[in-house]
Amino acid sequence: MDTNTNEAPIGYWLKHLDRLIDATLDGALADRGLGRRHWQALNVLRDGPQHAAWLAEALRPFWTEGAATPDDVVAELARRGWVAGADAGRWALTPDGQAAHGELAGRIGGRRRRMMDGLTAEDYRATVAVLRRMAGNLEAVTGA
Repeated sequence: MDTNTNEAPIGYWLKHLDRLIDATLDGALADRGLGRRHWQALNVLRDGPQHAAWLAEALRPFWTEGAATPDDVVAELARRGWVAGADAGRWALTPDGQAAHGELAGRIGGRRRRMMDGLTAEDYRATVAVLRRMAGNLEAVTGA
């Protein structure tokens, strides 16, 4: 890679940012023995019970090779008493899980605000729109 990262391609910046987000969120949660994947599962379940298969699919883009599996993450959250089976094949936050989500949301929110320093809401929306369009362009080519 050229030593001038200002000229680096988008793939470099996407991967670099994703690693930084992982490190930042993992750091915010480390004292609780949690990481970004635990937060993502709690956050998805915040809106209500979800089927295990749907939860795994919703989180699939965030899992990388070598990372804990969605089942591992949910098992850890269940061990803590933060999620429980609401009914056949569905997971839901328990009252303790809702409280934990609220406490962790403050930590995560602070990190997200730091990431957005100097950016407007319009900057964010425009960036997401461009990335969505690029993904759509490539999905059309790959059939994904």
